[in-house]
Amino acid sequence: MQGFLNLNKPAGWTSHDCVGKLRRAFNTRQIGHGGTLDPDATGVLPIAVGRATRFLQFLSGGKAYRATFVLGQTSTTDDASGEITARHPVPHLQREDVRAVLPQFIGTIAQIPPVYSAIRKQGKRLYELARAGATAESLALEPRRVEIYRIECLAWRAGEYAEIDLDIECGTGTYIRAIARDLGQTLGCGGLMSQLHRTQSGPFHDRDSIPLDTLLESANPDQFLSPIAFAFRDWQAISLDPDSARRWCCGQKLLHPDPDNPNPMKVMQGDRFLGLAQLQDGLLKPLRVLASQG
Repeated sequence: MQGFLNLNKPAGWTSHDCVGKLRRAFNTRQIGHGGTLDPDATGVLPIAVGRATRFLQFLSGGKAYRATFVLGQTSTTDDASGEITARHPVPHLQREDVRAVLPQFIGTIAQIPPVYSAIRKQGKRLYELARAGATAESLALEPRRVEIYRIECLAWRAGEYAEIDLDIECGTGTYIRAIARDLGQTLGCGGLMSQLHRTQSGPFHDRDSIPLDTLLESANPDQFLSPIAFAFRDWQAISLDPDSARRWCCGQKLLHPDPDNPNPMKVMQGDRFLGLAQLQDGLLKPLRVLASQG
């Protein structure tokens, strides 16, 4: 039993909670997830089962979210789960005021991660330091470069604390609640994220995701697994003959006709997925081999 699972994570569960439940459902400890979602967030959480766990690090980093921001409030966690630290009512704030500054958050931007996050500093997780009283200022957090590909305004609700719904496409490592925080700072009123739903993570989309309850109630949860190759269906493929496939699976590097190709590739023998490779000095170097061949 091996493959990828497109899980629709429910609110109130950590990503690790979901992995624990699925380990019992699939009766294996060889399960991992690709890309943590906060407990209050919902949506696509890629899950690897069996030997698919060896390929998690190679999943595409592109992600998409649907988020709701509240403007006029700030919190300790940059979202609605934290303690509210300031309120600045914005009854006169208009949708166009927000849309005018959104382009500042598109492209390659510098983003300081939330102090309540799983990033390590001083040998501990930031959230552990924050719970002990540390602040972003005392920790002197360094900004990180992240990629924001698209931000689209879906809905606007004016009021004492205005709300805006956004579609956001971004690269790996982006914190959506940090965008809410920074958008509020740019507008001079503060902001936090109140809802988050991940609609895409690499090749996995919300429309195809499976609710956790459905999986846990199923007598045959492996029916929801996709082959490992599914996660790399958009990668360039190289097809090997049986002898070359055997040698490559044993760790040997093979000559490749396109020595200048910089992109990693999936390696196939006919319809069989063998693993992933990358060119090095004109040779096809194994990145991850699914299984050896005799």
